[in-house]
Amino acid sequence: MPPIPPPPPPPVTLPSSHPAPSASTTDSLLVKSQKFIEEHKLLVLGAAILAVSGTGYYLYSTSPSARKPRARIEKDSESDEDDERDVTASTATGGVKLDKKKKKKSSKAKSKKKSTTTGSSLEKLAGAEDSPLLQERDAEEVQRILEKKRAKEQEAGVNTQGNELDAANLKESTASDAAPPTTTATPVAAAAVPAYLEGVPRTKQEILKLSSQERKTLATTLKTRGNKLYGGKKYTEAIACYTKALEVAEKEEAVFYSNRAACYQNMTPPAYDQVVKDCDAALRLDSGYVKALNRRATAFEALGRDEEALRDFTATTIMEKFQNDAAAASVERVLKKIATKKAEEMLSTREPRLPSKTFVSAYLGAFRPRMLSSSPARPKPEFPTLPADSTNTGNNTFSLALDAQLAGDYVRAFMLVNEALEQGISPDWKQGQAEALNMRGTYKFLLGDSAGAREDFEKSLDLVPDYVQSLVKVASVHMEMGDAAGAFGDFEAAIRHNPNDPDIYYHRGQLYFVTNAFDKAIEDYERSTYLDEDFIFSHVQHAVAQYKMGQTRESMAAFRDILRKFRGKSEPLNYYGELLLDQQRFEDAIRNFDEAIEIEKKKTPTNVLPLVNKALAVFQWKQDMATAEALCKEALEIDEECDVAVATAAQLSLQQGKIPEAIKWFEQSAKLARTEQELTAAITYEHASKAQMAFLQNYPQMAERLGQLAAQM
Repeated sequence: MPPIPPPPPPPVTLPSSHPAPSASTTDSLLVKSQKFIEEHKLLVLGAAILAVSGTGYYLYSTSPSARKPRARIEKDSESDEDDERDVTASTATGGVKLDKKKKKKSSKAKSKKKSTTTGSSLEKLAGAEDSPLLQERDAEEVQRILEKKRAKEQEAGVNTQGNELDAANLKESTASDAAPPTTTATPVAAAAVPAYLEGVPRTKQEILKLSSQERKTLATTLKTRGNKLYGGKKYTEAIACYTKALEVAEKEEAVFYSNRAACYQNMTPPAYDQVVKDCDAALRLDSGYVKALNRRATAFEALGRDEEALRDFTATTIMEKFQNDAAAASVERVLKKIATKKAEEMLSTREPRLPSKTFVSAYLGAFRPRMLSSSPARPKPEFPTLPADSTNTGNNTFSLALDAQLAGDYVRAFMLVNEALEQGISPDWKQGQAEALNMRGTYKFLLGDSAGAREDFEKSLDLVPDYVQSLVKVASVHMEMGDAAGAFGDFEAAIRHNPNDPDIYYHRGQLYFVTNAFDKAIEDYERSTYLDEDFIFSHVQHAVAQYKMGQTRESMAAFRDILRKFRGKSEPLNYYGELLLDQQRFEDAIRNFDEAIEIEKKKTPTNVLPLVNKALAVFQWKQDMATAEALCKEALEIDEECDVAVATAAQLSLQQGKIPEAIKWFEQSAKLARTEQELTAAITYEHASKAQMAFLQNYPQMAERLGQLAAQM
């Protein structure tokens, strides 16, 4: 599984009636900015390092054979593998003689008996085979073991709740070995020192009397005992060993903190706050300690601190050379949680907004210019003549709304048509009322208000039952809501009203197209063209469907015919350029994009998609970042809300290692997102980029290593 995708920004969810300009060619025009990544399975993870390594996106291998055992990233010291192997103690009691006087007072027989018992006990702890700190314990099993253990140890006076043993219970009896024990002293003396702390000094003064080598040996022995206790799911006792190891050692070791954190993590219930504290301490000593990073990330996620968890999971994934599938899956999971939560919050508080002018213009242009509200190119009709004393103002406001739409001022057009319907359009002018409702429903649909749009379309049909365009747009609403069966039913109803309306077949062809039924789509495009051969999009989509079916030669020949038939039109030039770009015929593609750009410059509103397509072509062909970036900025100067241009600019910034700039673009993309899906994708990219930037800031020394890794892949 690839690590940290920032998953590519998905296309704007086009209604089924959209001409699907680039969606038709190379999956989607709105994901064209990601095509060079997706086709080669290249990911954005590590994009922050691109400027340093100069190697482009990193290829991530998911094959099992690519995985390798991990040790540590930054150091190869003798303590690197302490989590994964135990160091055998020099003696069964820890290898350090602590109290010679008390041993002299004991009888020879008792000393021998005590030595035998102790040795046997510790051999089970320190002499067993190594047990790695890798297990994750079942909660119910842990609970049963701990309850049984606590019941026994409470009788022996051992504190099983804290990190250390009760000091009062560690006090040795000072009575003479020959004196018979009292009934109350016997159990205390027997359990005064647990087996796992045998031979361990109790006070700081006693520890200071030990030599450096003795302290090092004893600390290692305590860690080994702790590892064995952890392997037996005795987490409280293991914590005591690691805590004592930290007290004994002359120098703090990261492994003691990390191992103790593992115990806190597996306790029931887990002590995640303590896990974070111990991992902080471990990483303070060794910032490249991958296990501590991963444990802290897990604790952060459990505590609901998702952005911190993402930061640590990202670092773990990169340090593990992208071979830790669990960490990669964690990055994806946490990113999804962050993005989903933030998207829900933003959608619940922000005001609805229309998509970019480029998007709205493309949608309106997908309908033949017969109905008033369907195309900005249609002249206004004659409005009914009102009596001189008429107080009706709705007709005039509706006229102003149509003027605004013709001028490409879609926000004003929506406001005015809504106002016109509130004021009231002439009651005897049913056609005008129906078209105003159709127009308002169209804008509601583009705003993402599918329910409101359907209501307006149905009201328009109540007034004019054979208003085919409203039936077609209701089908778009059903498709947007995931009801394909309902959408096809709407088209059947439209055909019953008017079987010779070419719009019905074109838009049903679009529905077949987006469901990959290309053969049926071609049939409908041909029927639409037969009924009206002057509608350019029926020709274009027919050729694109052929291309999607693998009929490349037929498709390219069809496009050449379309270019001859529709000279001076930018749309076929742009679409044909996309097919050429898909075939890596870069010079030919750019020539078509340039022609389309010149034509669009003379139109209002201007379609900026040819500029964005040219930016992608320049980047793929020559890796010319500066020119590609300039083209995107030129597109945004014309249409500052063009989501395709914003997404492409963000990716180009990532390619150049301009992470702060890319983050700003992704924030802008989130503001422009029309649907929850689009918004979630933008937020995902934003936070993935922030995690990458944090990694570079925290581990600048890894940039070179990542460059080497990318070269190997």
